[in-house]
Amino acid sequence: MKITINGNIRNFKYESMTADELVLELKLKGKRFAIEKNGQIMPKSLFKEFTINDGDNLEIVGAVGGG
Repeated sequence: MKITINGNIRNFKYESMTADELVLELKLKGKRFAIEKNGQIMPKSLFKEFTINDGDNLEIVGAVGGG
């Protein structure tokens, strides 16, 4: 499957995956970030339910702290 992440096309060996599986694949587990899929923010509490499919467009934004 091909999906676009932050403007870059990425290939994955799966036909689809959950947002939770994508987090593991991208080694983001434990980090602070948000995922937007095709213009819709995905709540972290539902990552196991949100399916990512071929052709989806994702934006992944990391949280930055400071002050």
